This record gives sequence, C-alpha cells and structure tokens, in this order.
Amino acid sequence: MTTAATTNPFVHPALFYRDSDEYLAGTLRFIREGLTLGEPVAVSVPTAKLALLRTALGEDADRVRLLDMTIEGRNPGRIIPGVLRAFTDAHPADRVRIIGEPVWAERSEAEYPACALHEALVNSAFAGRAATILCPYDLSTLPAHMVADAYATHPTLIDGAGESVSTAYDPDHIVAIYNQPLADPPATATTYAFDATTLSEVRHAAVEYATQAGMSADNLLDAELVIGETTTNSVVHGGGKGTLALWSQGPHLCCQVRDAGHIADPLAGRLPAPAHRPGGRGLLIVNQVADLVRRHTGPGGTTLYIRLPLGR
Repeated sequence: MTTAATTNPFVHPALFYRDSDEYLAGTLRFIREGLTLGEPVAVSVPTAKLALLRTALGEDADRVRLLDMTIEGRNPGRIIPGVLRAFTDAHPADRVRIIGEPVWAERSEAEYPACALHEALVNSAFAGRAATILCPYDLSTLPAHMVADAYATHPTLIDGAGESVSTAYDPDHIVAIYNQPLADPPATATTYAFDATTLSEVRHAAVEYATQAGMSADNLLDAELVIGETTTNSVVHGGGKGTLALWSQGPHLCCQVRDAGHIADPLAGRLPAPAHRPGGRGLLIVNQVADLVRRHTGPGGTTLYIRLPLGR
C-alpha cells in the first residue's frame, strides 16, 4: 500500500474481506502503517466493526479518530462533507488516511443507490488531495451487484492475494446508472404546488403536516429548514415553481420536490461551501440533516426525495 500511496496524490482502494480475520488483517495494517508514518488516521465503519477495531487497536485506539458510520453516514450524501472532508480539512498540512465503510448488508434498497453514488463521487471530490481512503466490502454478505459496483468505483483493489488495478474502474458510469427516475409519491401523499408567491404558505402547511404526522419539536425545525431550502431552490434555480409531496412512512416523513431545473454538477450538496462565498449551501444543509437524499436530474427537470426522522 505504501507504493500506491506515495506515487498518487489520492488513493481510493476497496478492501474485500470474508470474515473478521481478513477484515482486521487489512484494516489494522492500514491504520498502523499510517500511525507509523505520522499520518492522521480516521475510521468510520458500522457499529459492530467499530467495536471490533477499537478492541484490536488497544492503546492505539486513542490515536485514531473513530466514528460510527451508521450515525455519521446514515445519509450517504453527508459522508463526503461531514466525514471525509471534515477530517482532511482539519489536517491541511498532512497526508491523511481514512477507512470508510458506507456499504453493508443491512442498508435498505432505497439507501444503496446513494451509497454507490457516494463511492463514485469520492474520486472527483478528492482528486489531487493527499489522502488515502480505504473502503471495506464484505464478500460474505453483499450481493454480486454491489461488489461489481465496488470494482467500478475503486481504481485499486485489495484482497487476500494482494493489491491490483481494477480493469472495471468507471465511476462516471455509476453516476449515470444511478441517476434514474424516482418512484412517484403514493396516492395517499399530500401535494402542494408552489411558486415565489406561495413559498411561505407552503412551508407553514408542510410544518403543520409534519406536526400532525407526529414529528418531534426538534425535528420540526429541521423539516422546516429542508422544505424551505428545497422549495426556494426550485423557485430560484428550477424554473420559478415546483411541487412538494409529503407522506409518512414508518418512522420517517418523506418529501419529494419536483421542478424544471437541471443540477449539472453531481457533487452539488456534497462539498463544503467556501467560507467567502454567499449562498450555495441549500443542498449541503439538506444532506446534513436528512436521513436520506436521492436525486434524479436531467434536461427535463429535477426530482429530490428526502427522508426525515419523525422522532429520534
């Protein structure tokens, strides 16, 4: 791993493992090599894997930034700005190494496309930056299409046989195939049409809907923020008008916003906004507070699907 890391400014390998022994062999070697080199190291993996690594690291655990990916990355759209860039930006003078495991078997069918998109976009988000981000994939539990996507989103592959170059590497293809039309809201959804003259009215109506659905007071503030940002973006950038659909599903409030705009940059909402630039934080804020954000965009318009917790 040292050769790849020292000849490329950004290195993004997938680590394929089948059991805890293979997991620890690959991750501990990566972590301890970084600590020996004096590189800042962060780990963001699911809860059980985090506990496994914390125990195996022993006293070295205090030298590693340990984060639970089921919390920090519950919405895959916040992993780049909230986990990866947050850590690298905190160490601007250093080469950093991070273990990020955004894909695990318990991820829902709705969440996985956002995970694959995240992995594809990491490559452009970190191009030219001095970082190595290692992404473990569990071959014993993940279906074949998720493993195939890992080959397409990671230029370097690591398994028990060693390190190799992925001949299937094509992150742009993954960005394209997961930019697919989203399902229509259910028939029970409440839909509001809005334009510049009705933004406030629709926002207040949406908050009332969320209140009636049982959303907690703290989460109501996030819901109002999300709905305000997305509907305003539609008016400003999406043709001056749009529609908002709301429905509850299990422990979540689901929101769908449609307009005539086209979001050309796949990284929109996934990179920290420059401190000196006014605006440009709407989608970033949405990604930070939502449990899930999915997007379909093209010349014919944009649809956002946003899942917010009713209570937590």
